[in-house]
Amino acid sequence: MRSHRVWLFDLDNTLHDANPHIFPAISRSMCRYVAQEIGVDETAARQLRDHYWHRYGATLTGLIRHHGVDPHHFLAATHAFLDDLPRMLVHEPALRHVLKRLPGRKIVFSNAPRRYVEAVLEQIGILPLIDGIWSIERLRFTPKPHADAFRRLLCRERLDAHRCILVEDTPANLRAAKRLGMTTILVSRAQQVPAYVDWRIKSVLELPKLGLSR
Repeated sequence: MRSHRVWLFDLDNTLHDANPHIFPAISRSMCRYVAQEIGVDETAARQLRDHYWHRYGATLTGLIRHHGVDPHHFLAATHAFLDDLPRMLVHEPALRHVLKRLPGRKIVFSNAPRRYVEAVLEQIGILPLIDGIWSIERLRFTPKPHADAFRRLLCRERLDAHRCILVEDTPANLRAAKRLGMTTILVSRAQQVPAYVDWRIKSVLELPKLGLSR
């Protein structure tokens, strides 16, 4: 019997560990970009980057709204390390086996650019298992946790939110998903779990144990 479940996976720190190499590289690139484009020093650039991330869910949103930055130029400049991706990636080799065991559609839902998302999925060997990719470009540069990002995906994919399971490491995104009726799974080692989180796992490798396949 075919499952009606739809799995929505975040990418960074959900399907792979971006903390050791990738996030530091993106952080450095963003600081350089903000400093050059806005004309501030590195300290101010870092503060502005963090401010926009906390306020909008993505640094890019603030740069577009307040500084007229070209989003495509920003994404290309801050993800220019893709040639080094094989040595930077940290992931679980068993991930492919786990995803194959999960019945239902699988969609990657990320605030990252599509070229980067596809490159990561290909390198960790799960691109053929993914039924759809929703990157920041396809979201028209409206990132999670904004409700419009979720509604756009649901509308275009013709999905019932109550059939969707969002697997994420960012609580704010899970809160937005829960408001729409999605099942929420937090990937984290934190002991305290917000009320809007249905399940907390330390790794996506634990997903089959939750019994959410129907």
